[in-house]
Amino acid sequence: MNSITPDAKKVLLINPNQMKPPVAPLALDYLAHALRQNQFGVDILDLCFSADAAQAIDGYLAHNSPVAIGITLRNIDDSFIASQDFFVPELKEITDRLKTRTSAPLILGGSGFSVMPEAILSYCDVDLGLWGEGEYSLPLLIAKIATNQEWRNVPGVVYRSDQGFHRNKPKYLKLSQFTPERDALDNRRYFVEGGMGAVEDKRGCAKGCIYCADPLGKGKQVRLRAPDSVADEIEKLLELGIDHFHFCDGEFNMPEAHAREVCLKLIERGLGSKVRWYAYCSPAPFSDELANLCQRAGCAGIDFGADSGNDSMLRKLGRDFTGDDLRRTADACHRQGIVFMYDLLLGGPGESKKSLRETIELMKRLSPSRVGAAMGIRIFAQTKLATLVQRQGPLTENPNLHGTVEGNDNFFAPLFYLSSALGSDAQGYLGELIAGDERFFFGATGDADQNYNYNENTILVNAIKAGYRGAFWDILRRLAEGLP
Repeated sequence: MNSITPDAKKVLLINPNQMKPPVAPLALDYLAHALRQNQFGVDILDLCFSADAAQAIDGYLAHNSPVAIGITLRNIDDSFIASQDFFVPELKEITDRLKTRTSAPLILGGSGFSVMPEAILSYCDVDLGLWGEGEYSLPLLIAKIATNQEWRNVPGVVYRSDQGFHRNKPKYLKLSQFTPERDALDNRRYFVEGGMGAVEDKRGCAKGCIYCADPLGKGKQVRLRAPDSVADEIEKLLELGIDHFHFCDGEFNMPEAHAREVCLKLIERGLGSKVRWYAYCSPAPFSDELANLCQRAGCAGIDFGADSGNDSMLRKLGRDFTGDDLRRTADACHRQGIVFMYDLLLGGPGESKKSLRETIELMKRLSPSRVGAAMGIRIFAQTKLATLVQRQGPLTENPNLHGTVEGNDNFFAPLFYLSSALGSDAQGYLGELIAGDERFFFGATGDADQNYNYNENTILVNAIKAGYRGAFWDILRRLAEGLP
C-alpha cells in the first residue's frame, strides 16, 4: 500500500475482524469519510483478508509512519453459549504487535469496544480509546494530538490517568445531511465474499430491553438520516455492483414513519426493482402499509427481534409488544409475500419450561420462514440484566450463570444467563420442542442445517462462493429448501 499523503497527516485504520463469511466494517468506511473531510489522508489495513496479520502490520509500517492508528472492535465475542468464542485476546495480539513496531498513538473504538471501554483498554494495555460515535471526535482528537494541543477534553475520549481511566461524554451527530462516499473499503470484495453490502439509516435506540448494549455506543436518542441521503448511498453501492445489502439499524421500523419515507424514496428512485435488501425490525409497529412499501422497495427479508412468544417473558425482557403483535406482524408478512424470521432470546430471567413451550408452539402456528432460537443471553456490563444479576448475589453462587464466572464481576469475558428452571439440559429440551422442524435454527455447533452461528460458517462461505447473496439466515433457508 503506497503512501498518498505526508505521514504527518496520515491516519491508519485497522479492521481486526477475521470472521468468515466476512462482514464489511461499515464504521471504518464512515470514519474514513469523516477524516478525509478534515484533510487527513487515510489508509485502511483490512486484516479480514490477510493470511498473516503480523506480516501485514509489519509490511505496512515498514513503509509508512502514520500520525495515529485507529483499531475498531465490532464484537467482543460471538454471543453464543455453546461456543463462547472471545475476540478480545485476538485484538490484544494486534495491539501488542503494533506497540513493538510504532510509536504512533493507538486509539481503540467500535461498537464492541464501546460496551466496556475501560476493561478492554486495561486488558490490551492501551491508554486511549473513543466510545460512541467517532466521526466527530476522531478527526478532532487526531488533529490535537498531531499539533501537541490538549486533547483530554475531546468528547467520547477514554484515557488512562494516574487515578485510573477517565471517560468523557460522547457527542452524537446530527445525521440529516450524512452521506458518506463509501469508497474507502473494498466494498465490492466484501459483497463477493460476504454476500451483501451494508447501509445505516439511523442511530440510537430509546427502548428498554434489559440485555441490549446497543444504546451504550449509539445513544438512547433516535437520530434519523434523510431518506434522500440513504438512497444516494444505496445508488453508490449499486454502481459498485452491490445489489444486495442489509440495513444495519437495530430496528428499521422505529419510527415507522421514517421507514415508510425511506421505502417511498427507494420506490421513487426506481431502486425497488434493482436492489434486494434485508433489515432488522421490531415486531411492532409493523403495519400492512409498511409491509407493502417494503415489498415494493425491494425488501428480500426481515429479521424481527421477537425474543419470546410469552407475554410475561416479554415484559421481563423489557419488550413493549405482545404475542398478539407477533401474530399481526406474521399476518402482514404472509399477505405481502415477505420472507421473514423471528429471532428468539430464550432462557432469560423467569423462563420456565412452560413459557418456553408456549413460545415454540406460537412460532410453529405463526409459521415464519425461519426462527432463530438462541438459548442463553449474554450479559453485558451497564445493562439492566447485569444489574439484576449483581443483585442476586455472588456470581459463583448463581445457578443461572454459564460461562466465565470466576473473576468476571465486570462481565468482561463471555457470561450467559440461562434460567435454572429449565433444568440441566435446556438445549435438549428445546430440541424436543422443536422436534426436527426445519424452520428452526438453534445452537452454535452441531447439525450444519441448524447451526445459527455465522462465525466461521463454512456452509455459508461455500454458498456465497457459489453465487448466493443476501442475509446469512436467508441463504441458509434457501439452501435447505433447494432455492437459488
